[in-house]
Amino acid sequence: MRNAIRIIAIILLACIAVYCGYEIYTESKEDNVQITEFEEIAETIKVNGDEVDEDKYKDLYEQNHDFVGWIRIDDTPIDYPVMQSKNNPEFYLKHNFNKEYSRFGVPFVQANCDIEKDDNIIIYGHNMRNKTMFNALTQYSDKGFCDNHKFVHFDTLNESNLYEVIAVFKTKAYSNNGFRYYDFTKANTEEEFNAYIDKCKALSFYETGLMAEYGDKLLTLSTCEYTQNNGRLVVIAKQI
Repeated sequence: MRNAIRIIAIILLACIAVYCGYEIYTESKEDNVQITEFEEIAETIKVNGDEVDEDKYKDLYEQNHDFVGWIRIDDTPIDYPVMQSKNNPEFYLKHNFNKEYSRFGVPFVQANCDIEKDDNIIIYGHNMRNKTMFNALTQYSDKGFCDNHKFVHFDTLNESNLYEVIAVFKTKAYSNNGFRYYDFTKANTEEEFNAYIDKCKALSFYETGLMAEYGDKLLTLSTCEYTQNNGRLVVIAKQI
Protein backbone atom coordinates (compact mmCIF):
# COMPACT_ATOMS: atom_id res chain seq x y z
CA MET A 1 0.00 0.00 0.00
CA ARG A 2 2.77 2.39 0.97
CA ASN A 3 4.64 1.64 -2.27
CA ALA A 4 1.48 2.29 -4.29
CA ILE A 5 1.03 5.70 -2.65
CA ARG A 6 4.66 6.51 -3.34
CA ILE A 7 4.28 5.55 -7.00
CA ILE A 8 1.13 7.67 -7.35
CA ALA A 9 2.90 10.62 -5.73
CA ILE A 10 5.84 10.27 -8.11
CA ILE A 11 3.50 10.12 -11.11
CA LEU A 12 1.64 13.23 -9.92
CA LEU A 13 4.88 15.15 -9.41
CA ALA A 14 6.08 14.11 -12.86
CA CYS A 15 2.81 15.30 -14.40
CA ILE A 16 3.11 18.63 -12.60
CA ALA A 17 6.70 19.01 -13.79
CA VAL A 18 5.71 18.26 -17.38
CA TYR A 19 2.81 20.73 -17.19
CA CYS A 20 4.98 23.48 -15.70
CA GLY A 21 7.66 22.85 -18.31
CA TYR A 22 5.07 23.09 -21.07
CA GLU A 23 3.69 26.35 -19.65
CA ILE A 24 7.19 27.84 -19.46
CA TYR A 25 7.92 26.72 -23.03
CA THR A 26 4.63 28.13 -24.30
CA GLU A 27 5.13 31.45 -22.50
CA SER A 28 8.69 31.74 -23.80
CA LYS A 29 7.55 31.00 -27.33
CA GLU A 30 4.81 33.64 -27.06
CA ASP A 31 7.36 36.13 -25.70
CA ASN A 32 9.61 35.60 -28.71
CA VAL A 33 6.70 36.05 -31.11
CA GLN A 34 5.55 39.28 -29.48
CA ILE A 35 9.07 40.72 -29.27
CA THR A 36 9.64 39.93 -32.93
CA GLU A 37 6.36 41.58 -33.89
CA PHE A 38 7.31 44.80 -32.09
CA GLU A 39 10.74 44.75 -33.73
CA GLU A 40 9.11 44.37 -37.14
CA ILE A 41 6.75 47.28 -36.44
CA ALA A 42 9.71 49.42 -35.38
CA GLU A 43 11.57 48.53 -38.57
CA THR A 44 8.69 49.82 -40.72
CA ILE A 45 9.35 53.39 -39.55
CA LYS A 46 13.14 53.33 -39.89
CA VAL A 47 15.04 54.53 -42.92
CA ASN A 48 18.85 54.60 -42.96
CA GLY A 49 19.31 53.59 -39.34
CA ASP A 50 17.78 56.10 -36.95
CA GLU A 51 16.66 58.47 -39.69
CA VAL A 52 12.95 58.49 -40.46
CA ASP A 53 11.02 60.11 -43.28
CA GLU A 54 8.28 62.69 -42.82
CA ASP A 55 5.52 60.11 -43.31
CA LYS A 56 7.06 57.57 -40.94
CA TYR A 57 3.79 56.76 -39.17
CA LYS A 58 1.42 56.87 -42.13
CA ASP A 59 1.49 53.13 -42.85
CA LEU A 60 1.01 52.21 -39.20
CA TYR A 61 -2.01 54.50 -38.90
CA GLU A 62 -3.52 53.00 -42.03
CA GLN A 63 -3.09 49.53 -40.55
CA ASN A 64 -4.80 50.52 -37.28
CA HIS A 65 -6.53 53.85 -36.71
CA ASP A 66 -6.11 53.41 -32.93
CA PHE A 67 -2.42 54.17 -33.41
CA VAL A 68 -1.73 57.65 -32.00
CA GLY A 69 2.04 57.85 -31.59
CA TRP A 70 5.39 56.32 -30.73
CA ILE A 71 7.29 56.30 -27.43
CA ARG A 72 11.02 55.76 -27.04
CA ILE A 73 13.52 56.03 -24.19
CA ASP A 74 17.07 55.65 -25.44
CA ASP A 75 19.14 52.71 -24.16
CA THR A 76 16.06 50.89 -22.84
CA PRO A 77 13.68 48.38 -24.44
CA ILE A 78 10.99 51.08 -24.51
CA ASP A 79 10.52 51.68 -28.24
CA TYR A 80 6.89 51.02 -29.00
CA PRO A 81 3.78 52.18 -30.81
CA VAL A 82 1.18 53.86 -28.62
CA MET A 83 -2.53 53.22 -29.01
CA GLN A 84 -5.78 54.79 -27.81
CA SER A 85 -9.21 53.16 -27.78
CA LYS A 86 -11.71 55.70 -26.51
CA ASN A 87 -14.73 53.38 -26.70
CA ASN A 88 -12.94 50.47 -25.01
CA PRO A 89 -10.40 52.16 -22.69
CA GLU A 90 -8.32 49.12 -21.68
CA PHE A 91 -8.54 47.20 -24.95
CA TYR A 92 -4.77 47.32 -25.53
CA LEU A 93 -4.06 46.02 -22.07
CA LYS A 94 -4.59 42.53 -23.53
CA HIS A 95 -4.39 43.02 -27.29
CA ASN A 96 -1.53 43.60 -29.72
CA PHE A 97 -1.21 46.11 -32.55
CA ASN A 98 -3.26 43.82 -34.80
CA LYS A 99 -6.07 43.64 -32.20
CA GLU A 100 -5.31 40.01 -31.37
CA TYR A 101 -5.11 38.71 -27.80
CA SER A 102 -1.73 39.33 -26.19
CA ARG A 103 -0.63 39.35 -22.57
CA PHE A 104 1.97 41.95 -23.60
CA GLY A 105 -0.64 44.40 -24.80
CA VAL A 106 0.57 47.69 -26.30
CA PRO A 107 1.26 50.95 -24.46
CA PHE A 108 -1.91 53.01 -24.59
CA VAL A 109 -3.12 56.51 -23.82
CA GLN A 110 -5.82 57.00 -21.20
CA ALA A 111 -9.14 57.18 -23.01
CA ASN A 112 -10.13 60.68 -21.87
CA CYS A 113 -6.83 62.29 -22.88
CA ASP A 114 -6.77 64.61 -25.87
CA ILE A 115 -3.16 64.26 -26.99
CA GLU A 116 -3.34 67.46 -29.03
CA LYS A 117 -4.92 69.73 -26.42
CA ASP A 118 -4.65 68.39 -22.86
CA ASP A 119 -2.02 69.44 -20.33
CA ASN A 120 -1.16 65.87 -19.35
CA ILE A 121 -0.93 62.79 -21.58
CA ILE A 122 -1.11 59.57 -19.55
CA ILE A 123 0.33 56.39 -21.07
CA TYR A 124 0.05 52.92 -19.53
CA GLY A 125 2.16 49.83 -20.19
CA HIS A 126 2.73 46.43 -18.61
CA ASN A 127 5.59 45.73 -16.21
CA MET A 128 6.70 42.46 -17.81
CA ARG A 129 9.04 40.10 -15.98
CA ASN A 130 10.96 39.49 -19.24
CA LYS A 131 12.07 43.16 -19.03
CA THR A 132 9.97 44.31 -21.99
CA MET A 133 7.18 46.89 -22.32
CA PHE A 134 7.27 49.41 -19.42
CA ASN A 135 9.39 47.27 -17.09
CA ALA A 136 12.30 49.71 -17.53
CA LEU A 137 10.27 52.40 -15.76
CA THR A 138 10.86 50.61 -12.46
CA GLN A 139 14.55 51.50 -12.75
CA TYR A 140 13.64 55.17 -12.40
CA SER A 141 13.38 54.58 -8.66
CA ASP A 142 17.17 54.99 -8.81
CA LYS A 143 18.33 58.59 -9.35
CA GLY A 144 21.43 57.47 -11.20
CA PHE A 145 19.30 55.71 -13.79
CA CYS A 146 17.13 58.79 -14.14
CA ASP A 147 20.15 61.04 -14.62
CA ASN A 148 21.25 58.84 -17.52
CA HIS A 149 17.76 58.37 -19.01
CA LYS A 150 16.03 61.66 -18.30
CA PHE A 151 14.67 62.23 -21.79
CA VAL A 152 11.55 60.62 -23.19
CA HIS A 153 10.64 60.81 -26.86
CA PHE A 154 6.93 60.77 -27.64
CA ASP A 155 5.86 61.43 -31.21
CA THR A 156 2.25 61.96 -32.22
CA LEU A 157 1.03 61.62 -35.78
CA ASN A 158 1.64 65.32 -36.30
CA GLU A 159 4.85 66.15 -34.44
CA SER A 160 7.91 64.91 -32.59
CA ASN A 161 8.16 65.81 -28.90
CA LEU A 162 10.87 65.54 -26.29
CA TYR A 163 10.15 65.40 -22.55
CA GLU A 164 12.41 65.56 -19.49
CA VAL A 165 11.66 63.64 -16.28
CA ILE A 166 10.80 65.88 -13.32
CA ALA A 167 9.44 63.39 -10.75
CA VAL A 168 9.21 59.64 -10.11
CA PHE A 169 7.03 58.06 -7.44
CA LYS A 170 5.01 55.04 -6.48
CA THR A 171 1.44 55.06 -5.24
CA LYS A 172 -1.63 52.88 -4.85
CA ALA A 173 -4.30 53.06 -7.52
CA TYR A 174 -8.04 53.06 -6.89
CA SER A 175 -7.59 53.86 -3.22
CA ASN A 176 -8.29 56.83 -0.98
CA ASN A 177 -4.81 56.26 0.42
CA GLY A 178 -3.16 56.72 -2.96
CA PHE A 179 -2.57 59.66 -5.28
CA ARG A 180 -5.08 59.72 -8.11
CA TYR A 181 -2.60 61.06 -10.66
CA TYR A 182 -4.75 59.65 -13.47
CA ASP A 183 -7.53 62.15 -12.69
CA PHE A 184 -5.42 65.05 -13.95
CA THR A 185 -5.45 65.58 -17.71
CA LYS A 186 -6.09 69.31 -17.93
CA ALA A 187 -5.69 72.28 -15.59
CA ASN A 188 -8.59 74.68 -15.29
CA THR A 189 -6.49 77.10 -13.27
CA GLU A 190 -2.85 77.78 -12.47
CA GLU A 191 -3.52 76.79 -8.87
CA GLU A 192 -4.83 73.40 -9.97
CA PHE A 193 -1.74 72.80 -12.12
CA ASN A 194 0.63 73.84 -9.35
CA ALA A 195 -1.14 71.64 -6.81
CA TYR A 196 -0.70 68.63 -9.06
CA ILE A 197 3.00 69.32 -9.64
CA ASP A 198 3.59 69.94 -5.92
CA LYS A 199 2.04 66.57 -5.08
CA CYS A 200 4.16 64.78 -7.69
CA LYS A 201 7.32 66.43 -6.37
CA ALA A 202 6.43 65.66 -2.76
CA LEU A 203 5.99 61.96 -3.55
CA SER A 204 9.08 61.73 -5.75
CA PHE A 205 11.84 59.31 -4.71
CA TYR A 206 14.38 62.08 -5.16
CA GLU A 207 14.76 65.68 -6.31
CA THR A 208 15.43 66.00 -10.03
CA GLY A 209 16.13 69.72 -9.86
CA LEU A 210 13.40 70.40 -12.43
CA MET A 211 9.97 71.98 -12.04
CA ALA A 212 7.00 72.52 -14.33
CA GLU A 213 5.10 75.75 -14.69
CA TYR A 214 1.53 76.48 -15.66
CA GLY A 215 1.35 76.17 -19.44
CA ASP A 216 3.89 73.34 -19.64
CA LYS A 217 2.76 70.11 -21.29
CA LEU A 218 3.21 66.94 -19.24
CA LEU A 219 3.71 63.28 -20.06
CA THR A 220 2.85 60.66 -17.42
CA LEU A 221 4.08 57.07 -17.81
CA SER A 222 2.49 54.45 -15.57
CA THR A 223 3.18 50.77 -14.92
CA CYS A 224 2.45 48.23 -12.18
CA GLU A 225 4.56 48.25 -9.01
CA TYR A 226 4.45 45.02 -7.04
CA THR A 227 5.37 45.99 -3.48
CA GLN A 228 1.70 46.73 -2.75
CA ASN A 229 -1.73 45.78 -4.02
CA ASN A 230 -2.66 47.89 -7.07
CA GLY A 231 0.73 49.57 -6.82
CA ARG A 232 1.84 51.91 -9.60
CA LEU A 233 5.24 53.28 -10.57
CA VAL A 234 4.76 56.70 -12.17
CA VAL A 235 7.19 58.81 -14.18
CA ILE A 236 6.27 62.47 -14.76
CA ALA A 237 8.01 64.43 -17.52
CA LYS A 238 7.54 67.87 -19.05
CA GLN A 239 7.84 68.83 -22.69
CA ILE A 240 10.98 70.78 -23.59
